[in-house]
Amino acid sequence: MTKELKQQYTLKITQANKTQLVVILYEMFLIYVEEAKCAHEKEDRKGFREGIRKSRGCLKELMASLHFEYEPAMNLLQLYLYVNRELARADIHNDTKELDHVKAVMTKLHEAYQKVSEQDTSQPVMVNTQTVYAGLTYGKHTLTENLSDQGSSRGFRA
Repeated sequence: MTKELKQQYTLKITQANKTQLVVILYEMFLIYVEEAKCAHEKEDRKGFREGIRKSRGCLKELMASLHFEYEPAMNLLQLYLYVNRELARADIHNDTKELDHVKAVMTKLHEAYQKVSEQDTSQPVMVNTQTVYAGLTYGKHTLTENLSDQGSSRGFRA
């Protein structure tokens, strides 16, 4: 993941509610799977394994976010466990065939959560964060971001 993309996701995370955070995890998962596939094409075994490791990290967070008091949680857990096995199989066999299966499953789940997040009107998880105003100003094709509320007590509030 590029430095710019990390910055974009950092900004998205600071302004996301619970459902949007899950969507972000799916997006990051899919990015890391794609990075693993690209590394495999370049015969970069280390990069391939790193992409899989980061994908599994996102998957672990998705599993930790499940609320088992709701019925779909067990079904999602089974899908996540399947995806985890496929990622391990891809790593062991040094093959991208399993990554295609994983990407198909997780893309469908991402789309479903994206639709759910559009209906979620809850407040962001993080409060007391910097407000970012972005827009095209003073130059052709130049994006300027202005930060406000630059106090020292930013982030989560109890």
